[in-house]
Amino acid sequence: MKKTKKRLLYGAAVVFWLVVWQLAAMAIGQEVFLVSPIQALGTLLELLPQPEFWQRIGFSAGRILLGFLLGAVSSVVLAVAAERWAWVEALLSPVMQLVKATPVASFIILALVWVSGSSLSILISFFMVLPVLYGAVRTGIESADGQLLEMARVFRLPLPCRVKAIWLPAVLPAFRQGCSVALGICWKSGVAAEVIGLPDGSIGDALYRAKITLSTGELFAWTFVIIVLSAAFEKLFLALLDKAVARAAGEEW
Repeated sequence: MKKTKKRLLYGAAVVFWLVVWQLAAMAIGQEVFLVSPIQALGTLLELLPQPEFWQRIGFSAGRILLGFLLGAVSSVVLAVAAERWAWVEALLSPVMQLVKATPVASFIILALVWVSGSSLSILISFFMVLPVLYGAVRTGIESADGQLLEMARVFRLPLPCRVKAIWLPAVLPAFRQGCSVALGICWKSGVAAEVIGLPDGSIGDALYRAKITLSTGELFAWTFVIIVLSAAFEKLFLALLDKAVARAAGEEW
């Protein structure tokens, strides 16, 4: 009952803001400045049958998600190493702070010196994800029950059993939450990198072309596509993560 009520409230809120958007577009009366939701939807429906539309999605999604996966794997390895050796934590601490503090635009412009435009979104996505998931894994490791760890050492519990019984339950909630945040950041920063790097056949390139040609409908349509892709990949990845961990823990799928 609560879920149904929540969904109804969410749906009502969406409708409310769509009406506000429509009224604002009607009040302005200039499509160059603001298109209506109906016009934006119409533009999106025009883009859907075009092969180039899906090619751009494949191009950008493949590179952004590759950057995310590389960042996720690297963050876990580095977080475990930092927990095991104090000198690794000391070396990584200023680097992680630097990455978190540096504006995304500065990172993108600097990265263009090192990599081509087509690979830029991979590198930017990787760097934006790394500190978020590194911090999440560190938090999870530090929250592990000290008494359980001591008991595991006393009884010489094998490493796979420790991971399954102690580390996974401690790390997974923090890592899962970190992935939820990191995927959103990943898409925003990855597309921003494409807007600056302008690799042919990317979503960022389409956004830039829509901007310089004053195609506001396309601008809104592509923005909507980015939001949907980000939300869809987040839900898919988290569902796969939950199933993988459940299987590793010997539970039913």
